[in-house]
Amino acid sequence: MGSYSGVKGKRHIVVCGNITFESVSVFLMDFLHEDRDDVDVEVVFLHRAEPDLEFEGLLKRQHTRVKYFQGSLMNAQDLERVRVHEADACLVLANKYCPDPDAEDAANIMRVISMKNFCEESRIIIQLMQYHNKAYLLNIPSWDEKQGDDVICLAELKLGFIAQSCLAPGFSTMMANLFAMRSGEPSDDMKAWQNDYIQGTGCEMYTETLSPTFTGMTFSQASELCFVKLKLLLLAVEVRPDDGGDTKISINPRGSKIPANTVGFFIAQSAEEVKRAWYYCKACHEDLKNENQIKKCKCKNFIGGMMVHSVLKSQQIGQHITTDGKPVQPNGVAAAKPGLQPPPPAAAKAGTSVKKSVSMKEENVPEIVQENPRAPIRQDPMRNGHPVIVQPASDLDFAQTEMKYDSTGMFHWTPARSIDDCIVDRSQAAMTVLNGHVVVCLFAHSDSPLIGLRNLVMPLRASNFHFHELKHVVIVGDVEYIKREWKTLQNLPKISVLDGSPLSRADLRAVNVNLCDMCVILSAKVPSNEDPTLADKEAILASLNIKAMTFGDIFTNIESMGDSKDALDNMGDTTVTRSGPIYGTSVPMITELVNDSNVQFLDQDDDDDPDTELYLTQPFACGTAFAVSVLDSLMSTTYFNHNALTLIRSLITGGATPELEIILAEGAGLRGGYSNPEALSHRDRCRVGQISLSDGPLATFGEGRKYQDLFVTSLRNYGMLCIGLYRLRDATLTTVDASSKRYVITNPPFDFGLLPTDQVFVFIHWNKRLSTSQ
Repeated sequence: MGSYSGVKGKRHIVVCGNITFESVSVFLMDFLHEDRDDVDVEVVFLHRAEPDLEFEGLLKRQHTRVKYFQGSLMNAQDLERVRVHEADACLVLANKYCPDPDAEDAANIMRVISMKNFCEESRIIIQLMQYHNKAYLLNIPSWDEKQGDDVICLAELKLGFIAQSCLAPGFSTMMANLFAMRSGEPSDDMKAWQNDYIQGTGCEMYTETLSPTFTGMTFSQASELCFVKLKLLLLAVEVRPDDGGDTKISINPRGSKIPANTVGFFIAQSAEEVKRAWYYCKACHEDLKNENQIKKCKCKNFIGGMMVHSVLKSQQIGQHITTDGKPVQPNGVAAAKPGLQPPPPAAAKAGTSVKKSVSMKEENVPEIVQENPRAPIRQDPMRNGHPVIVQPASDLDFAQTEMKYDSTGMFHWTPARSIDDCIVDRSQAAMTVLNGHVVVCLFAHSDSPLIGLRNLVMPLRASNFHFHELKHVVIVGDVEYIKREWKTLQNLPKISVLDGSPLSRADLRAVNVNLCDMCVILSAKVPSNEDPTLADKEAILASLNIKAMTFGDIFTNIESMGDSKDALDNMGDTTVTRSGPIYGTSVPMITELVNDSNVQFLDQDDDDDPDTELYLTQPFACGTAFAVSVLDSLMSTTYFNHNALTLIRSLITGGATPELEIILAEGAGLRGGYSNPEALSHRDRCRVGQISLSDGPLATFGEGRKYQDLFVTSLRNYGMLCIGLYRLRDATLTTVDASSKRYVITNPPFDFGLLPTDQVFVFIHWNKRLSTSQ
């Protein structure tokens, strides 16, 4: 039996739930990774069963940092034995491959209740399978997110990642690599594209307090300084509201000054590098050329920092007087009280572009020219608090459609519709000229466990899109199953359902799968216990089936070989030609896999070794495959950095706030809200975008300029924060066999050369772009 006797002054965590050799080895590999700052935490496992031989070997190899106790979480004596009340945190792992996800969640929620009953102060981080079970957890009285309790809901995050990939293909891969601990060492025996990609996988998200030098800067000044001088990418800052409420995380905020002791969120290769942001001192380090020389300095920087802070306060008071008492936000959140939007640019009314305006890749470039392109970064403090009252009538979107937002102002909302109004048959679908939409191929039996499609559609309905920019979502699958999900979808606009099979080519042609912006392949079916590798058979079949399809007038191409070569050449960038790809291989796709090893079957032309780790395989690097296993590392990330999960969640859910979580936990679904100025002010937040370097004002950077120039220019002139590149795999080849596949490069080095075919991942502001009507 035995009980845990901790070393005085050494922290320990208790890990329970699904404890097997596989789950534990994955967890420990990430938790004890050398890139983390000295992990001085003992890991104590509590589980009913005795460990098998393989597992015991693992425990012996790690015996200095890992202990294993046999016992039940439902038993108070066992909780006492592993010192749950003294533990730094309790982590509950879920079995992602279980046949009944609801039963798995129920068991884990009972474990939480038992631990909270034993000691309600203990911090608990739990993995849940299904989104609707999150409500039961939030309704436990002693559950308190302010104390660091956290839910990692696999369905919500998985579908959120996939949704963001519909807006910026490849984004899911980039985010997954950011919070997983990898070393990212390039090697000579790899192809050039693999080395670029692997270097990016070594980047992770870290937090660090900003040094007093940053106090009083705008976010874009700070971000530029970090990138150019410190070689760090500053993504977001933590903002304390004036009224002393909860801190908010603001991604690429604009127009506000950074207060003293602000916590910044960075992308960097290791925790060591991020310390530069805390050590940096203008007086001592201004002239250093090498960022590695930035170490702790001896000067009286900190006293100076206090002085700067008091000067800043007086400046704010001065500004307060000059702006008619309109408060100038000292934090990065748009003013919630005045919250009035400047009227939309005049061009919004005139623009009738024939070009498919929904595609983010092109549409957000033109307006950049309109924005005043003066070089300085200083933003006029009156920008958001500008006293312009917008009559709803003058806002084009509102005048034409009776559209509303939900009660939190974060999502587009529409009165509930019955599913019958949204079901289309093949001929109706074929008559609707669908273009630039999202096709969801859904495999499910009428009694499969619900996957929570709301989590896929909601990020695509975030209020920081104009109504006409929302991509139409077409779900192809079993209507009986979708009826069970419908209660959560009925208030979201622009959804159609085709009762058919994702394997039927006729159904796929009817929904114009060749013209879609993204085709998502999901399965709600439960993996059978006999052979887990067969869990993905439908998803793999569907994706290979689409790749083998041909569209358009094929026969002419076969007669004259000359044409077919041109057809292939024009296919390079599907966003430019947009007449639709001729072959299914160019349909943008993302396939969700249950089992990592099945990724080898998705690409017939890749040379991935079957034993390759998922993140090194070509489909994953290209953003065309996503497996729920990449979310495993979120457990340790959340433990070490409570804010990282908040940041990831707000990035990928499109703005789910705690307030919204409470509303959804009530179980009545989304409520409509009035479009008052306060609700409308919530639209002004950053979102993920993808910008092409082939045309538009940034096109000059595609001609061999360096990544740093692009970073600084986009930040100064357009307020866009570049976070990575999406590059053609065979950008240098112009031959017929060059593939149109792209791969992800996270946070490239500052001297990285750019190509005209590159696309850039950016965080872009809400009204930083032209709202052209379709």
